[in-house]
Amino acid sequence: MRQSKCSGGSDVNQHSGPSKPSTPSVTPSTTTAAATTAATTEDERNNNNKRHRSNASSDSAVNSSRIMAHELRKLVDTANAPIFGIDINGNVNEWNFKTAEITGYSREEAFHKPLVSTFISPKLQQSVQEVLDMALKGLETSNYELEFETKSKETRYLLVNATTRRDTENKITGVVGVAQDVTEAARHDRAVAAAAHELRQLVDTANAPIFGIDVDGNVNEWNDKTAEITGYSREEAMDKHLVSTFIVPKLRESVQRVMDNALQGKETSNYELEFCTKSKDIRHLLVNATTRRDANYNIMGVVGVAQDVTETAKHDRAVAAMANELRQLVDTANAPIFGIDVDGTVNEWNDKTAEITGFSKEEALKKPLVSTFIVPKLRASVQSVMDNALRGEETSNYELEFRTKSDEIRYLLVNATTRRDAENKIVGVVGVAQDVTEAAKHDRAV
Repeated sequence: MRQSKCSGGSDVNQHSGPSKPSTPSVTPSTTTAAATTAATTEDERNNNNKRHRSNASSDSAVNSSRIMAHELRKLVDTANAPIFGIDINGNVNEWNFKTAEITGYSREEAFHKPLVSTFISPKLQQSVQEVLDMALKGLETSNYELEFETKSKETRYLLVNATTRRDTENKITGVVGVAQDVTEAARHDRAVAAAAHELRQLVDTANAPIFGIDVDGNVNEWNDKTAEITGYSREEAMDKHLVSTFIVPKLRESVQRVMDNALQGKETSNYELEFCTKSKDIRHLLVNATTRRDANYNIMGVVGVAQDVTETAKHDRAVAAMANELRQLVDTANAPIFGIDVDGTVNEWNDKTAEITGFSKEEALKKPLVSTFIVPKLRASVQSVMDNALRGEETSNYELEFRTKSDEIRYLLVNATTRRDAENKIVGVVGVAQDVTEAAKHDRAV
């Protein structure tokens, strides 16, 4: 093989046939650099992918938070319960549609106004402020009632939970109140309370004694009039056993029976009982015992509404005593006393009349006086005297002749007096007589 020089002065190898491409020469340093470049490119690509995924995830979380916040805002705004809130200075920063509806103040009118001094009724401002101040310290309150003053100057009653509001760093930023509008229930409760108060006043100040017992028979009602007539104050009477403490011994059994009946729903009207007063006097009461029931119609005691009939009872007893005394006087009088009703039938026949006629009271009563006891020849005249007396025309000192049981004649000088009832109505005739038999016999003998 022969070498030749090129025109450029360089030696070249001469080959026959077509030429082959030359293979570049690769050194170790070149290989390392290439590998490093490739790895860097891959890392950057991975980092870019991570950043892209991170940004996408962050964007997604932000979007989810925004969606959730929007949904929560809608829930608050459209909730069927009043929701309102304040910042740390007590100014309104939450006021949903329901709050606006019940107060009449729009969100725009309410925002940034001091809640307590603007919307809460004056009498409750201090207590509401205390509740909010506590919530601003993290001490929450449930179910307290406040009164909102509406734009139309009405009052709305709200039952509120005061919840502390915090930011993402748990720092207190205000208070939110989630409420229940209990206006109708509150008004009803107040109406019931007012009625109960009025009834309490009526009971306490009634001019009639009113007292009551529980199911054990212990006093749980004792109004002013009862205290006045018995001398025992409400404090002295309350929780004492009514019957054994205040009722006279002779009536305790019957009064206890009346109370027991009322505790079984069997009421009693117009029964008379006698109270022992603190000064050991007796007061007579005419009482209606009424069963007392709770809201579920369960029997819980007895209430007695009474009428103090002490003076009437004393008068009646005095009259009864007088009547009894008069009865004794009539019965034991040393003069014959007899009487008839409007039909002429005997209804009065004292001991002396029985003695001189021989007919006992039992034998004489309900018999026709004239036809049974007057001699036939005088019946017409005696009947005339009796008829006159039954018309109010009284007769004095007329003589009649009684036929005795032994068929003798007794001569009586009689005053025929008209008898009247409490309403001055004529009910009969009474004859007060003098036995003049011996004188009449003497006169007839002469």
